[in-house]
Amino acid sequence: MENKGSFIVNVLFWLFITTLCTLAVLYSKTPLSGYHLLVTFGYYGVINVSIFYINYTLLIPQLIKIRKQYWMYILSITILIALMCVVKTAIATLNSDIILTYTNEATNKKVYESVPSYIVKTIFMSGFFVVISCLLKFAVDWFANERVNRHLETEKKDMELQFLKSQLNPHFLFNSLNNIYSLAYQKSDKTADAVLKLSEIMRYMIYESNDGWVSLNKEIEYLQSYIELQKLRFKDGAAVDFTLNGEIDGQKIVPLILISFVENAFKHGVANDPADPIKINIIANKKILHFSITNKKHNHNKDEMGGVGLSNVERRLQLLYPGRYKLNIVNSTTHYTSELMLDI
Repeated sequence: MENKGSFIVNVLFWLFITTLCTLAVLYSKTPLSGYHLLVTFGYYGVINVSIFYINYTLLIPQLIKIRKQYWMYILSITILIALMCVVKTAIATLNSDIILTYTNEATNKKVYESVPSYIVKTIFMSGFFVVISCLLKFAVDWFANERVNRHLETEKKDMELQFLKSQLNPHFLFNSLNNIYSLAYQKSDKTADAVLKLSEIMRYMIYESNDGWVSLNKEIEYLQSYIELQKLRFKDGAAVDFTLNGEIDGQKIVPLILISFVENAFKHGVANDPADPIKINIIANKKILHFSITNKKHNHNKDEMGGVGLSNVERRLQLLYPGRYKLNIVNSTTHYTSELMLDI
């Protein structure tokens, strides 16, 4: 990709120079012979291209980019311009009628340019190609470095997201297995249903959520499956007030963003009080998703690992929805409320 970009920039530059030379020939008032064109654009074209690419492909990469020998680079450029000036002056002297002669428009007489004056012009022309080659080289390298840096940032972001997701899955599995263990320990008839429900949920987490985005509809179905799994823990079922309003068809969302809030409510809250149920409210349209969950706090239902899921999801929000989300958490003495707004 870098070589392709450099090639395109070089082609465009030389097309521009060739166009200028062509226009100069077309609008020249002096008839130009074939030999005149060969000397003016052929010989000098080869010399100027040589100056350009000696600097572009050899001096800048070796002396500046790799060795950082700036004084050596300046000395090399000076020697290069001097040598090319000698070659150009020799060609001009051998073809003085073409190179060192021009017609004065006022008197219509031929005027001969002095060699010192020509040398000064040659130095400036050679310096022009040196400067342009430097500008193009540094511009191409800068854009190439920016592209590499963006690629590295993307890779770093993807690796961090994969790490966060790898944390989330074991965290969820650890809590679910604890619940199923509790059912099995009680020899509950719900154990088989719980294992089946967990299998369905893990299938979603392992296969369907591997894509960067999933349909909002599937994510909400996943939440509902998780809630059903949690209800199996309780003899009379969990007390959950789940409301869904708006449209959930066609929108996309990053998978496993909402589950940590629901998981936290069941893990640290009171889930079996019909008078004060876990309240989950989802409002969605084509652009905005509003998610809120409130649970009654249960001080005896906390452990040392609490909060891993919420810190995880907040970091994922920062990476995946920068500037596109609002997260508000209210931790009162009796209730815990999480409210999330996403631009989807």
